[in-house]
Amino acid sequence: MRPGRPFAFGPLHGGSAKTAWLFALPGNPVAALVTYYVFARDALLALAGAQPRPLPSLKARSVAAIRKRPGRSEFQRAIVSPAAEGGWEVRLTGAQGAGILRSMTEANALVVLGHEQGSVAVGDEVSVWLFEGLV
Repeated sequence: MRPGRPFAFGPLHGGSAKTAWLFALPGNPVAALVTYYVFARDALLALAGAQPRPLPSLKARSVAAIRKRPGRSEFQRAIVSPAAEGGWEVRLTGAQGAGILRSMTEANALVVLGHEQGSVAVGDEVSVWLFEGLV
């Protein structure tokens, strides 16, 4: 997935009977945040005894083309807003490098581009995960 490498998860067995769980997030700030939302959030909620709930999501029309090659999942930082004709529209926050924290601070959502999905054309509908209430 992009961003989000490297990531590791597994049990740590110590001298006690209890198992601790390791979530090793990437070093780039955006990659760490995205990886947390994709992998660690629900697991940590479950380990804490809470009922994990899916991230709020919706479909929105892209106001610009988004380049993507099939073969890996991508999570692009974006701004979702009401569309003039009804429904929702989404635009990326700019450069999407894993170390560009500004792209995350300006975003209110992630555009979720699946593993086999290719590029997105203007007007195509995409899935988005909303940050409202998460951070």
